[in-house]
Amino acid sequence: MWEAATGRLLDRIGLAAGARCLDAGCGPGETMRLMALRVGPAGRVIGIDVDAALAADAQHMLHESGHRQCRAIAHDLTAYESVPGGPYDLVFARLLLFHLPERVAVLRRLWNAVAPGGHLLVQDYDLSTVATLPPSPALDEAGRLIFGTFGAAGCDIRAGTALPTLFAQAGVGTPDGTDVSGRVEAFGAGRRMVDSVLRSLVPAALGHGVATAREMESAMADLEADATRNPDRPMLWPLMIGAWKKR
Repeated sequence: MWEAATGRLLDRIGLAAGARCLDAGCGPGETMRLMALRVGPAGRVIGIDVDAALAADAQHMLHESGHRQCRAIAHDLTAYESVPGGPYDLVFARLLLFHLPERVAVLRRLWNAVAPGGHLLVQDYDLSTVATLPPSPALDEAGRLIFGTFGAAGCDIRAGTALPTLFAQAGVGTPDGTDVSGRVEAFGAGRRMVDSVLRSLVPAALGHGVATAREMESAMADLEADATRNPDRPMLWPLMIGAWKKR
């Protein structure tokens, strides 16, 4: 979904053949693939993720696709002061800081892993923009539950907009540039993204006392009903916001 937005920024900072890259919080490896395409076989792409099984799956996928310059390893950025394998010409993180209460400390560790002349590049969400035109009360309620649950878990739903502040707090300095990417699609299609997030948060919502099981079920049913009634209503997704700094 965000491949073009990420690829544009990788090109904006001039990621070149032979570069050494780190993807912090690499997940299934899709952004590692974008880096591998640019650095070529002479480059190196290391992915780290707290989920060892996911990291292994990412590496397998990349090797099967011919990107043998990629390696994905298990690593918890919140538990260790140093980042393995550095320094790097590019340290990249997408949708990582959003999840971490320790976001400033983690950003400082990522900055310390950037080689002289290299770049730190971060992309993260601002979820506050999700809305339809005209407004949908059902979507607004789903958003209230999603934001409340993320907040209770220590996440920052506006981490993307906060990136310049986070850079300053981490000692990185003022970003050299920022970028904002968005997406608008019909409510009938966009509702599926909101529904999947809401469903994934049910255990956390119940555990933190944000909502009852009945309230979550009602919110999901109301969301589906409203999207069925108004499938063509335009819906704005979260904004994907990027910031970068050369060391």
